[in-house]
Amino acid sequence: MPEQENANRSPEQADDSAARVQALPPLESHRPSPWLWLGLALLLILALLVIFVLPVIVSDYELPLERRSELVERPVPAPAAQSPEELSPFEEAVLARERQRAQDVLAVILDTQSELEELQVEEWAGEAYDAALQAARTGDEFYRDREFEPANASYQEAAEILNGLLESVPARLEQFLATAEEALQQGDPSRAEENFSAALLLDSGNRSALSGLERSANFAEFTFLLDSAGELARQGNLEQALATFREAAALDSGNREVQARIASVSEQIRQANFSATMSAGFALLDGGDPESAIAEFERAASLGVNNEQVQAAIEQTRNQVASVEIERLRGGIDGAEQAEQWQQAVEVYDLVLAIDANVVFALNGRDYAVRRAILDNLLTEAIANPHGFNENEVYAEALDIYYTGRSIENPGPRLNAQLDELESLLTSSQIPVDVQFASDNLTSVTILRVADLGVFERTRFALKPGRYIALGRRIGYREVRQEFTVGFGQTPEQVIVQCVERLGGGR
Repeated sequence: MPEQENANRSPEQADDSAARVQALPPLESHRPSPWLWLGLALLLILALLVIFVLPVIVSDYELPLERRSELVERPVPAPAAQSPEELSPFEEAVLARERQRAQDVLAVILDTQSELEELQVEEWAGEAYDAALQAARTGDEFYRDREFEPANASYQEAAEILNGLLESVPARLEQFLATAEEALQQGDPSRAEENFSAALLLDSGNRSALSGLERSANFAEFTFLLDSAGELARQGNLEQALATFREAAALDSGNREVQARIASVSEQIRQANFSATMSAGFALLDGGDPESAIAEFERAASLGVNNEQVQAAIEQTRNQVASVEIERLRGGIDGAEQAEQWQQAVEVYDLVLAIDANVVFALNGRDYAVRRAILDNLLTEAIANPHGFNENEVYAEALDIYYTGRSIENPGPRLNAQLDELESLLTSSQIPVDVQFASDNLTSVTILRVADLGVFERTRFALKPGRYIALGRRIGYREVRQEFTVGFGQTPEQVIVQCVERLGGGR
């Protein structure tokens, strides 16, 4: 159905069709049909209608981006381009390409225009938007005249303006918000409201803009609270002033002035609390309660004000407490040393050094007390175990301990008594004592590490005071051992050594 297809096409497409129809070469036939000639005549008539009648009809309708109300009646200019009969197929192809380019740009323009109209572009960029529309209208005029290249250039200009407006939306949004914020800071709520409203045109859900409108609406109440809080601060009612400033901040938390006022008053309150707390600490210190004073100073430190001053006060108080405690412990040291309780003195010295590791008297005194405690322990052990003095090494060690003690200047009663006792033990340990031994004249008796007494019924042998072991051996009998102590009041009347148990259990 060629007629129906032509009716649905644009004038330019119909024009192209007509041109292509006219460009068709005649069909060669040896026998031309009358119907063929009739068809060709009808096509020629249809082409003439498309060329001369259809453009007049189309010119009564608007082109893209034009509003009916803005159109001005003007005479339809005669086509400037060559008539279809005069265009070659190549020229038709170039013209079609330029027309397609113009239509592609128009599609972009319409999409961008739609987005901008949703953002109410005329409210925030009316002049630039009008300039874009005017460029598009200029392109329409060129388009009507089939001057597609200049039409395309005008459409491109319009598209660039519209794209630029769309791309500028984020920056314009930030600018509106910044201008509105500055207006609020300068006390101009009307200008702030205007710019916050403009920002909402670009981003209807923008939280900063929505909050800004609310802040603008509350500006009068905010200003009243700000002035009231300032007056309270001047009167010295800092706590109430701070509460009022915070109430104002609840209406406009972004206001820099109210935030600065809150910081200033808070600092004044901290300074006042600091001074009061420090004064209370020094009063407690003067009253003889250093522990409570330190607690107050530490509370002052938590305020974060003049930390160096606080630390100095705490250090001073702790030094004072330490001095008192050291003096108390020093009295305990003196008592322990006078009683010659040297280990106890060492322990108290350690308590002093735990408070202050650089106390000279404690460092020197502890060293002496340690040496005296060691000597005291050695003397006590030697006196408690004189039985080993019969061994030369043990005797020499005990003698060395004795002379060490005698070298001490100004010994106390305890040391003198220990040395006297040890001296007596050392002397008596070197005097042999006769010991009576009894056997059965069948058992061979040996005093271990001393002498072999052999077989006897009764014999005597002189031994230095000490502990000894008598070993008895007899063939076919189990060995026997007899431990005994000589001297120091522990010498037995006799030592019996007899092997009476046969190997195998008999007697």
